[in-house]
Amino acid sequence: MKNILIIYTGGTIGMQHDAKGALKPFDFGKVTEYVPDLKRIRCRLQHHAFRQQIDSSNVTPAFWIELAGVIQKNYTRHDGFVILHGTDTMAYSASALSFMLEHLSKPVIFTGSQLPMGALRTDAKRNLITAVEIAAGDILIPEVCIYFNSKLYRGNRAEKYTSSDFDAYHSLNCMPLAEAGVDLYFNRDLLLPKPGKKLKVNLRLETQVGLIRIFPGITDSWMNGILAQEHLKGLVLETYGSGNAPTDPHFISSLGKAIQKGLVVINVSQCSGGSVEQGRYETSVQLNKIGVISGKDMTTESALTKLMVLLGEYPGDLKKVKKLMMTSLCGEMGLQPH
Repeated sequence: MKNILIIYTGGTIGMQHDAKGALKPFDFGKVTEYVPDLKRIRCRLQHHAFRQQIDSSNVTPAFWIELAGVIQKNYTRHDGFVILHGTDTMAYSASALSFMLEHLSKPVIFTGSQLPMGALRTDAKRNLITAVEIAAGDILIPEVCIYFNSKLYRGNRAEKYTSSDFDAYHSLNCMPLAEAGVDLYFNRDLLLPKPGKKLKVNLRLETQVGLIRIFPGITDSWMNGILAQEHLKGLVLETYGSGNAPTDPHFISSLGKAIQKGLVVINVSQCSGGSVEQGRYETSVQLNKIGVISGKDMTTESALTKLMVLLGEYPGDLKKVKKLMMTSLCGEMGLQPH
Protein backbone atom coordinates (compact mmCIF):
# COMPACT_ATOMS: atom_id res chain seq x y z
CA MET A 1 0.00 0.00 0.00
CA LYS A 2 1.53 3.30 -1.12
CA ASN A 3 1.90 6.46 0.93
CA ILE A 4 0.62 9.56 -0.86
CA LEU A 5 1.09 13.12 0.39
CA ILE A 6 -1.53 15.69 -0.58
CA ILE A 7 -0.03 19.19 -0.54
CA TYR A 8 -2.52 22.06 -0.44
CA THR A 9 -1.06 25.40 -1.54
CA GLY A 10 -4.27 27.32 -2.10
CA GLY A 11 -6.68 27.78 -4.96
CA THR A 12 -10.31 27.06 -5.77
CA ILE A 13 -10.07 23.30 -5.24
CA GLY A 14 -9.56 23.71 -1.49
CA MET A 15 -12.42 26.14 -0.94
CA GLN A 16 -15.91 25.66 0.40
CA HIS A 17 -18.78 28.02 1.19
CA ASP A 18 -19.37 28.86 4.83
CA ALA A 19 -22.77 29.50 6.42
CA LYS A 20 -22.79 33.04 5.02
CA GLY A 21 -21.90 31.92 1.52
CA ALA A 22 -18.31 33.16 1.60
CA LEU A 23 -15.50 31.00 0.27
CA LYS A 24 -12.91 29.80 2.76
CA PRO A 25 -10.32 26.97 2.82
CA PHE A 26 -11.48 23.71 4.38
CA ASP A 27 -9.48 21.52 6.75
CA PHE A 28 -7.47 19.07 4.66
CA GLY A 29 -6.98 16.93 7.73
CA LYS A 30 -10.58 15.89 7.06
CA VAL A 31 -10.24 15.50 3.32
CA THR A 32 -11.68 11.97 3.35
CA GLU A 33 -14.78 13.34 5.06
CA TYR A 34 -15.31 15.82 2.25
CA VAL A 35 -14.36 13.28 -0.42
CA PRO A 36 -15.22 9.85 1.05
CA ASP A 37 -14.46 8.07 -2.23
CA LEU A 38 -10.77 8.62 -1.50
CA LYS A 39 -11.08 5.84 1.12
CA ARG A 40 -11.69 3.39 -1.72
CA ILE A 41 -8.25 3.99 -3.21
CA ARG A 42 -5.71 1.52 -1.87
CA CYS A 43 -3.22 3.93 -0.33
CA ARG A 44 -2.39 5.78 2.87
CA LEU A 45 -3.12 9.49 2.63
CA GLN A 46 -1.38 12.23 4.53
CA HIS A 47 -1.65 15.96 3.99
CA HIS A 48 0.44 19.07 4.24
CA ALA A 49 -1.13 22.53 3.96
CA PHE A 50 0.89 25.66 3.39
CA ARG A 51 0.74 27.90 6.42
CA GLN A 52 -0.18 30.82 4.19
CA GLN A 53 -2.32 29.56 1.34
CA ILE A 54 -2.23 31.83 -1.66
CA ASP A 55 -4.15 32.60 -4.80
CA SER A 56 -2.02 31.24 -7.62
CA SER A 57 -1.85 34.72 -9.16
CA ASN A 58 0.54 35.53 -6.29
CA VAL A 59 2.92 32.64 -7.02
CA THR A 60 6.62 33.62 -7.03
CA PRO A 61 9.92 31.73 -7.38
CA ALA A 62 10.12 31.77 -3.56
CA PHE A 63 6.88 29.75 -3.53
CA TRP A 64 8.44 27.15 -5.85
CA ILE A 65 11.45 26.88 -3.56
CA GLU A 66 9.17 26.28 -0.58
CA LEU A 67 7.13 23.70 -2.48
CA ALA A 68 10.21 21.82 -3.71
CA GLY A 69 11.49 21.89 -0.13
CA VAL A 70 8.31 20.21 1.14
CA ILE A 71 8.75 17.42 -1.40
CA GLN A 72 12.44 17.06 -0.57
CA LYS A 73 11.67 16.79 3.16
CA ASN A 74 8.99 14.14 2.61
CA TYR A 75 10.51 12.33 -0.34
CA THR A 76 11.75 9.18 1.35
CA ARG A 77 8.56 8.70 3.38
CA HIS A 78 6.10 8.91 0.48
CA ASP A 79 5.61 7.14 -2.83
CA GLY A 80 3.85 9.99 -4.60
CA PHE A 81 2.67 13.57 -4.24
CA VAL A 82 -0.53 15.33 -5.26
CA ILE A 83 -0.29 19.13 -5.25
CA LEU A 84 -3.48 21.17 -5.07
CA HIS A 85 -2.87 24.48 -6.80
CA GLY A 86 -4.79 27.36 -8.36
CA THR A 87 -5.22 27.10 -12.10
CA ASP A 88 -3.88 30.50 -13.21
CA THR A 89 -0.19 29.69 -12.75
CA MET A 90 -0.28 25.91 -12.41
CA ALA A 91 1.59 25.44 -15.71
CA TYR A 92 4.39 27.71 -14.46
CA SER A 93 4.65 25.83 -11.16
CA ALA A 94 4.57 22.39 -12.79
CA SER A 95 7.25 23.47 -15.27
CA ALA A 96 9.44 24.93 -12.52
CA LEU A 97 9.18 21.80 -10.34
CA SER A 98 10.04 19.57 -13.32
CA PHE A 99 13.46 21.25 -13.56
CA MET A 100 13.99 21.72 -9.83
CA LEU A 101 13.34 18.05 -8.99
CA GLU A 102 16.20 16.55 -10.97
CA HIS A 103 16.27 12.72 -11.28
CA LEU A 104 12.72 12.49 -9.92
CA SER A 105 11.63 8.85 -9.56
CA LYS A 106 8.14 9.33 -8.08
CA PRO A 107 4.92 10.94 -9.38
CA VAL A 108 4.33 14.59 -8.55
CA ILE A 109 0.87 15.46 -9.83
CA PHE A 110 -0.62 18.96 -9.84
CA THR A 111 -4.36 19.33 -9.95
CA GLY A 112 -6.98 21.95 -9.23
CA SER A 113 -10.50 22.85 -10.22
CA GLN A 114 -12.63 25.48 -11.87
CA LEU A 115 -15.31 25.30 -9.16
CA PRO A 116 -14.93 25.00 -5.36
CA MET A 117 -15.18 21.62 -3.64
CA GLY A 118 -18.69 22.27 -2.32
CA ALA A 119 -20.23 23.61 -5.54
CA LEU A 120 -23.06 21.58 -7.02
CA ARG A 121 -21.33 20.83 -10.35
CA THR A 122 -17.79 20.92 -9.02
CA ASP A 123 -14.93 19.33 -10.91
CA ALA A 124 -12.79 19.37 -7.77
CA LYS A 125 -13.72 15.93 -6.43
CA ARG A 126 -13.14 13.97 -9.63
CA ASN A 127 -9.86 15.77 -10.32
CA LEU A 128 -8.58 15.06 -6.81
CA ILE A 129 -9.76 11.43 -6.78
CA THR A 130 -8.17 10.56 -10.11
CA ALA A 131 -4.93 12.41 -9.36
CA VAL A 132 -4.56 10.37 -6.15
CA GLU A 133 -5.53 7.16 -7.96
CA ILE A 134 -2.81 7.74 -10.58
CA ALA A 135 -0.19 8.67 -7.97
CA ALA A 136 -0.99 5.50 -6.00
CA GLY A 137 -1.35 3.24 -9.02
CA ASP A 138 0.82 0.44 -10.36
CA ILE A 139 2.03 2.42 -13.39
CA LEU A 140 5.07 4.40 -12.28
CA ILE A 141 5.13 7.98 -13.57
CA PRO A 142 8.50 9.42 -12.48
CA GLU A 143 7.82 13.02 -13.45
CA VAL A 144 5.89 16.19 -12.70
CA CYS A 145 2.43 16.18 -14.27
CA ILE A 146 -0.83 18.10 -14.41
CA TYR A 147 -4.07 16.16 -14.13
CA PHE A 148 -7.18 18.01 -15.21
CA ASN A 149 -10.56 16.96 -16.56
CA SER A 150 -9.71 13.36 -17.44
CA LYS A 151 -6.24 14.00 -18.90
CA LEU A 152 -2.77 13.64 -17.41
CA TYR A 153 -0.30 16.01 -19.07
CA ARG A 154 3.47 16.32 -18.77
CA GLY A 155 3.78 19.32 -16.47
CA ASN A 156 6.26 21.27 -18.58
CA ARG A 157 4.17 20.77 -21.73
CA ALA A 158 0.76 21.97 -20.58
CA GLU A 159 -0.85 25.40 -20.91
CA LYS A 160 -4.04 26.86 -19.50
CA TYR A 161 -6.09 27.98 -22.47
CA THR A 162 -9.57 28.70 -21.10
CA SER A 163 -10.99 30.13 -17.89
CA SER A 164 -14.60 29.13 -18.50
CA ASP A 165 -14.57 25.38 -19.28
CA PHE A 166 -13.72 22.37 -17.15
CA ASP A 167 -11.25 21.34 -19.87
CA ALA A 168 -8.92 24.19 -18.88
CA TYR A 169 -5.60 22.81 -20.13
CA HIS A 170 -4.16 21.52 -23.36
CA SER A 171 -0.79 20.29 -24.61
CA LEU A 172 -0.60 20.58 -28.38
CA ASN A 173 3.00 19.40 -28.75
CA CYS A 174 2.79 16.32 -26.54
CA MET A 175 -0.04 13.83 -26.23
CA PRO A 176 -1.53 13.20 -22.78
CA LEU A 177 0.42 10.71 -20.71
CA ALA A 178 -2.86 9.17 -19.57
CA GLU A 179 -6.60 9.58 -20.10
CA ALA A 180 -9.33 8.69 -17.65
CA GLY A 181 -12.49 7.33 -19.19
CA VAL A 182 -14.25 4.15 -18.16
CA ASP A 183 -10.70 2.88 -17.63
CA LEU A 184 -7.39 4.60 -17.06
CA TYR A 185 -5.39 4.43 -20.29
CA PHE A 186 -1.66 5.17 -20.15
CA ASN A 187 0.44 6.16 -23.13
CA ARG A 188 3.42 4.20 -21.85
CA ASP A 189 5.69 5.06 -24.77
CA LEU A 190 5.68 8.70 -23.65
CA LEU A 191 6.46 8.14 -19.98
CA LEU A 192 9.94 9.11 -18.87
CA PRO A 193 12.15 6.22 -17.69
CA LYS A 194 12.92 5.92 -14.01
CA PRO A 195 16.29 7.60 -13.44
CA GLY A 196 19.16 5.67 -11.97
CA LYS A 197 20.40 8.61 -9.91
CA LYS A 198 19.38 9.99 -6.54
CA LEU A 199 17.00 12.95 -6.40
CA LYS A 200 18.74 16.30 -6.65
CA VAL A 201 16.68 19.35 -5.68
CA ASN A 202 17.76 22.57 -7.36
CA LEU A 203 16.72 25.42 -5.07
CA ARG A 204 18.80 28.23 -6.57
CA LEU A 205 16.70 30.24 -9.02
CA GLU A 206 17.81 33.28 -10.98
CA THR A 207 14.87 35.68 -10.77
CA GLN A 208 16.39 38.36 -13.01
CA VAL A 209 14.72 36.84 -16.06
CA GLY A 210 12.19 38.56 -18.29
CA LEU A 211 9.59 37.85 -20.96
CA ILE A 212 8.82 39.92 -24.07
CA ARG A 213 6.01 39.18 -26.50
CA ILE A 214 6.77 40.58 -29.95
CA PHE A 215 3.94 42.65 -31.40
CA PRO A 216 3.40 44.70 -34.58
CA GLY A 217 4.86 48.15 -34.00
CA ILE A 218 7.39 47.18 -31.35
CA THR A 219 10.23 49.71 -31.44
CA ASP A 220 13.92 49.60 -30.68
CA SER A 221 13.43 52.26 -27.98
CA TRP A 222 10.83 50.06 -26.29
CA MET A 223 13.23 47.11 -26.49
CA ASN A 224 16.10 49.22 -25.18
CA GLY A 225 14.00 50.15 -22.17
CA ILE A 226 13.56 46.45 -21.32
CA LEU A 227 17.13 45.46 -22.11
CA ALA A 228 18.46 48.30 -19.99
CA GLN A 229 17.03 46.72 -16.85
CA GLU A 230 19.86 46.42 -14.37
CA HIS A 231 21.02 42.86 -13.57
CA LEU A 232 18.85 41.26 -16.29
CA LYS A 233 20.34 37.79 -16.91
CA GLY A 234 17.90 36.06 -19.23
CA LEU A 235 15.06 36.81 -21.62
CA VAL A 236 12.35 34.70 -23.23
CA LEU A 237 11.28 36.19 -26.55
CA GLU A 238 7.80 35.19 -27.75
CA THR A 239 7.96 35.50 -31.54
CA TYR A 240 5.55 34.93 -34.40
CA GLY A 241 4.82 31.54 -35.96
CA SER A 242 7.91 29.38 -36.30
CA GLY A 243 10.19 31.92 -34.62
CA ASN A 244 9.93 35.05 -36.72
CA ALA A 245 10.59 38.61 -35.54
CA PRO A 246 10.98 42.08 -37.09
CA THR A 247 14.06 42.54 -39.26
CA ASP A 248 14.39 46.21 -38.34
CA PRO A 249 18.17 46.73 -37.95
CA HIS A 250 17.77 48.84 -34.80
CA PHE A 251 15.69 46.11 -33.17
CA ILE A 252 18.25 43.44 -34.09
CA SER A 253 21.14 45.66 -33.01
CA SER A 254 19.64 46.30 -29.56
CA LEU A 255 19.12 42.60 -28.99
CA GLY A 256 22.54 41.66 -30.35
CA LYS A 257 24.38 44.11 -28.08
CA ALA A 258 22.58 42.72 -25.03
CA ILE A 259 23.56 39.16 -26.00
CA GLN A 260 27.19 40.21 -26.44
CA LYS A 261 27.13 41.56 -22.89
CA GLY A 262 26.01 38.15 -21.55
CA LEU A 263 22.21 38.15 -21.80
CA VAL A 264 20.79 34.68 -22.58
CA VAL A 265 17.86 35.03 -25.02
CA ILE A 266 15.49 32.15 -25.82
CA ASN A 267 13.12 32.22 -28.80
CA VAL A 268 9.72 30.54 -28.34
CA SER A 269 6.61 30.77 -30.47
CA GLN A 270 3.46 32.65 -29.53
CA CYS A 271 1.58 29.68 -31.01
CA SER A 272 0.60 26.88 -28.64
CA GLY A 273 1.38 24.23 -31.24
CA GLY A 274 4.34 23.71 -33.54
CA SER A 275 7.98 24.56 -33.12
CA VAL A 276 10.47 27.39 -33.58
CA GLU A 277 12.53 26.77 -36.73
CA GLN A 278 14.98 29.61 -36.38
CA GLY A 279 16.63 30.49 -39.69
CA ARG A 280 13.97 28.90 -41.88
CA TYR A 281 12.61 32.28 -42.95
CA GLU A 282 14.42 35.54 -43.58
CA THR A 283 12.66 37.06 -40.57
CA SER A 284 14.50 34.72 -38.19
CA VAL A 285 17.90 34.45 -39.90
CA GLN A 286 19.14 37.55 -38.06
CA LEU A 287 18.17 36.05 -34.70
CA ASN A 288 20.45 33.12 -35.47
CA LYS A 289 23.31 35.43 -36.38
CA ILE A 290 23.20 37.45 -33.16
CA GLY A 291 23.07 34.38 -30.91
CA VAL A 292 19.42 33.97 -29.96
CA ILE A 293 18.78 30.37 -28.82
CA SER A 294 15.94 28.42 -30.39
CA GLY A 295 13.47 27.17 -27.78
CA LYS A 296 12.16 24.66 -30.33
CA ASP A 297 8.69 23.51 -29.19
CA MET A 298 8.92 24.51 -25.52
CA THR A 299 6.04 26.37 -23.94
CA THR A 300 6.66 29.87 -22.63
CA GLU A 301 6.18 28.60 -19.06
CA SER A 302 8.74 25.87 -19.60
CA ALA A 303 11.33 28.11 -21.25
CA LEU A 304 11.04 30.78 -18.55
CA THR A 305 11.32 28.44 -15.57
CA LYS A 306 14.05 26.31 -17.18
CA LEU A 307 16.09 29.48 -17.72
CA MET A 308 15.60 30.48 -14.07
CA VAL A 309 16.79 27.09 -12.83
CA LEU A 310 19.80 26.79 -15.15
CA LEU A 311 21.02 30.34 -14.54
CA GLY A 312 20.63 29.69 -10.82
CA GLU A 313 22.56 26.42 -10.92
CA TYR A 314 25.33 27.55 -13.30
CA PRO A 315 25.65 31.32 -12.75
CA GLY A 316 29.18 31.60 -14.09
CA ASP A 317 28.91 29.16 -16.99
CA LEU A 318 26.80 30.69 -19.77
CA LYS A 319 28.14 28.16 -22.28
CA LYS A 320 26.67 25.30 -20.24
CA VAL A 321 23.40 27.18 -19.69
CA LYS A 322 22.99 27.71 -23.43
CA LYS A 323 23.83 24.08 -24.21
CA LEU A 324 21.33 22.76 -21.65
CA MET A 325 18.64 25.17 -22.86
CA MET A 326 18.86 23.41 -26.23
CA THR A 327 18.74 19.95 -24.59
CA SER A 328 15.64 18.12 -23.44
CA LEU A 329 16.21 17.52 -19.72
CA CYS A 330 12.84 16.09 -18.68
CA GLY A 331 10.69 15.82 -21.78
CA GLU A 332 10.12 19.56 -22.23
CA MET A 333 11.00 19.56 -25.93
CA GLY A 334 10.84 17.17 -28.87
CA LEU A 335 7.75 17.49 -31.06
CA GLN A 336 5.14 14.81 -30.30
CA PRO A 337 1.92 15.95 -32.01
CA HIS A 338 -1.50 14.40 -31.48
